[in-house]
Amino acid sequence: MNSRKVVFIFWSTLLLGSLSGGIVGVLTNLDRYLGDGAENFLIGLVWMLGISAAFTLVSQMGFFAYLFIHRFGLGLSRSHKLWNRIQWILIAFVFFDLVYFRYIAFGENNSFWGYFIIPTALFLYAVIIATIKARETNKGAFVPALFFMFVITTIEWIPAIVADDPNWLILYLTPLLVGNTYQLLLLHRLHKKT
Repeated sequence: MNSRKVVFIFWSTLLLGSLSGGIVGVLTNLDRYLGDGAENFLIGLVWMLGISAAFTLVSQMGFFAYLFIHRFGLGLSRSHKLWNRIQWILIAFVFFDLVYFRYIAFGENNSFWGYFIIPTALFLYAVIIATIKARETNKGAFVPALFFMFVITTIEWIPAIVADDPNWLILYLTPLLVGNTYQLLLLHRLHKKT
């Protein structure tokens, strides 16, 4: 991995994450931005692109942090099998926390089962991306990819989860998922290039 590839990952991820979050942010608040003319729409679009760029930067920091954590975990556990088991335990722990603690914090008048929707959808998305990663590289990449897409994305998403505002949940999650997915699926392709 040379510096040109790192710069390419940085700028392309920033562009994709910003655009995806900006589009979703404008679409979820379309009535607010279309109400006062073109100037209000442009200001809203620039705001959404900027805020999505910030969320994409969080995604990039999480990705490079996970690359370090993964190597560190492999070094400590001394085997892929043990490190994969530790990651599975952490995945289960984060899934439980994402359901239970959100229910405790915000579920006073809501059904407990409704708090399974977001973690389950995020987990299924992570399984799909991890399956793609494993097919394109090797079977051993499944658990680390699943861990990254579920656990690291959830950790990056905590500021929006704490707010429990549906607009922020969607606006924050979109650039995170796009950025994390893109980086994860791009990394092995860049390694193959000469």
